[in-house]
Amino acid sequence: MRVSIVLPAFNEEKLIGATLQTVNTARIAFEAIGWESEVVVCDNNSTDRTGEIARAAGAKVVFEPVNQIARARNAGAAAATGDWLIFVDADSQVNRDLFAEVAEVIRGGAHLAGGCIIRLDHAPWWTAVFLHLWTLTSRVCRWAAGSFVFAESEAFRAVGGFNQALYATEEIDLSQRLNRLARRRQLQPMRILTRHPLLTSGRKARLYTPWEHLRFMLRTALSLGRSLNRRDACPIWYDGRR
Repeated sequence: MRVSIVLPAFNEEKLIGATLQTVNTARIAFEAIGWESEVVVCDNNSTDRTGEIARAAGAKVVFEPVNQIARARNAGAAAATGDWLIFVDADSQVNRDLFAEVAEVIRGGAHLAGGCIIRLDHAPWWTAVFLHLWTLTSRVCRWAAGSFVFAESEAFRAVGGFNQALYATEEIDLSQRLNRLARRRQLQPMRILTRHPLLTSGRKARLYTPWEHLRFMLRTALSLGRSLNRRDACPIWYDGRR
């Protein structure tokens, strides 16, 4: 068995070094059961040292010139050679126990994909409400958070990967398509892991006001999701604030 850990990264020189350090340490969970693993970083048109830092950490680095999260994840997946893919955001920190839990799901053979619950570091108090609602929605609907998604490579490619028409919520769209594929194959829907949460950066909550987040959600709802097809309607992901 071979597992590919894929990280999309745009101007992440401040955080990607620490993220890759945790990834390389967590990979011991796969080595312990005789599995191979690799790390693939997609440099999504960065203008800083993101690619250089990733190479120094031993990652395979590929380049995607169009700045879009779905494209970056798909480009990383295209360069991956693993039987399973694990997508981790470049501002997140994984741990060995989480990867060991992923291995348990893979070995169980009942799921094509999964995700995990998340925690935010240094986030404002108001994020607790949003995080609680997301955790409940994720577990009920079997939707993975974009910061951590794992999927069988064949299943990921069978559903077409991440939807490149979307500039946000592409992880929900992928989760829905993987869940439909699982039903057709008479397998279980996405497994949302809860024992070992992923620690991810709370910087979006620090850099953007509650009103900016609410405005994005209202715009998405009022447009019936059509605004997600426009970069300018998803500034929280694309206006460059770091």
